[in-house]
Amino acid sequence: MKRIFLPLILSITVSSTPVMAQQKIVQTAGRQQLGEFAPEFAHLNDDILFGEVWSRNDLLSLRDRSLVTIVSLISQGITDTSLIYHLQEARKNGISRTEISEILTHLAFYAGWPKAWAAFRLAKDVWNDDIKAEDAKSAFARTMIFPIGEPNTAYAQYFTGNSYLAQISTDQISFANVTFEPGCRNNWHIHKAAKGGGQMLVGVAGRGWYQEDGKEPVEILPGTVINIPANVKHWHGAAKDSWFAHLAFAVPGEASENIWLEPVSDAEYNAIQ
Repeated sequence: MKRIFLPLILSITVSSTPVMAQQKIVQTAGRQQLGEFAPEFAHLNDDILFGEVWSRNDLLSLRDRSLVTIVSLISQGITDTSLIYHLQEARKNGISRTEISEILTHLAFYAGWPKAWAAFRLAKDVWNDDIKAEDAKSAFARTMIFPIGEPNTAYAQYFTGNSYLAQISTDQISFANVTFEPGCRNNWHIHKAAKGGGQMLVGVAGRGWYQEDGKEPVEILPGTVINIPANVKHWHGAAKDSWFAHLAFAVPGEASENIWLEPVSDAEYNAIQ
């Protein structure tokens, strides 16, 4: 087995055992719009295209499937409601405003300038709120000594909302600064280890939450230290109304790996006061 560095876990052991159950995509648009007129087409759209093909995110991430889909649609000159839907899904799946701008700019040279212009008009509306968010992110960055870093796109499928990662050190003890936009949190997960292991979090800026399964959530403020034992199901992320950043330290352990689980539901998250 080979040791590698990953966000939030920072040092884990790779195993051939799958670490996350496949996320099932639920689609009902086909039946809602064409269920009586074309029931077989509705079945193929909802159950096969989305229920099976889009749900194979163990082979290709939702973010990558969104990227392939929007490039395909724009290349064909399709800029109707289907492109709007897939642009919205691309944003949900972790593609940022900066990234979609670069994607469409690059695509203009290969698919055609007018097609890119048409897509930009739609994308601008979909990512409109991100303009304010970008200003808020910049203001938050000025409140802490560690950098925000780059969008955490490689692990966007394990987060609700946008997060950012800045590797602070890879010597002696590897640790990173992880930043969450308001409302962003990672999935339930477990730092599995046969001996030792676990994780430590240190609040850097803003306000966030940490919660172990079956226990009350714990507020994280600058300077708060959270000790996470190995083999304990938990999640952490930002408060609804605040950007949040913490340092994440991996605790060395034997046969350690990270097990990603289901997302923290809106009901669970919104129940926190």
